Amino acid sequence: MVLRNGGQPANVVLARRMGVAIVTGRHEPGSYLPGEIDLAEGFNVSRSVIRESLRMLAAKGLVESRPKAGTRVRERQEWNLLDPELLGWMFEGEPPSLTFVRSLFQLRMIVEPAAAELAAVSRTARQLTRMGHALEEMARLGLDSEAGQAADQSFHAIILEATGNELLVSLSASIAAAVRWTTLFKYRAGTPRDPVMEHQALFDMIARSDGAGARAATEFLVDLARQDTERAMVICLANAE
Repeated sequence: MVLRNGGQPANVVLARRMGVAIVTGRHEPGSYLPGEIDLAEGFNVSRSVIRESLRMLAAKGLVESRPKAGTRVRERQEWNLLDPELLGWMFEGEPPSLTFVRSLFQLRMIVEPAAAELAAVSRTARQLTRMGHALEEMARLGLDSEAGQAADQSFHAIILEATGNELLVSLSASIAAAVRWTTLFKYRAGTPRDPVMEHQALFDMIARSDGAGARAATEFLVDLARQDTERAMVICLANAE
């Protein structure tokens, strides 16, 4: 099997394939992956590519390799579930479990409303301008386009940045990944709802420095996204039957 994916290095492509196989359950926790020689022959790559791919998976907490014992898939609670790439892998192929999706939205509901409330009173004029531009791009390009989705992610990331809290800012890549992959999943299932109006309401509250209003607008926005994602999961499961 020759690895090709838009010019990406072979180790990156292979890490993604094996990562998707692990997080979607094809390689269960506690099981062992094939040996380096078998993997190299199966994917038609060198053993050095295999080693580098396995190192990438180990950095995400998915596997551990021991001399003579081989490479074992680690238990799920040891995975770095907030890794942006790993979050993306969870939405490839079959949909992730409803429990995982609800946990993801619980995280967003804990983090984002509080961040929006803080951003409303801490944001700078430049940050507000950047949020407004991202919102305009979302409306102009649509969330069915890659550029529109990037604008959506930027909008949410700027809100975290505007809190001025470096720990919250460190979550921006994970939150952006959650926004990106749930949006892609909804469009793949054919159940999109244009959320620009809800984003506009949130922007207006931040522009007015209305912290309580920004919190409420974010709670409403995140809950709508949860409902849409769960609806998309039901449709995907029904189509698979």
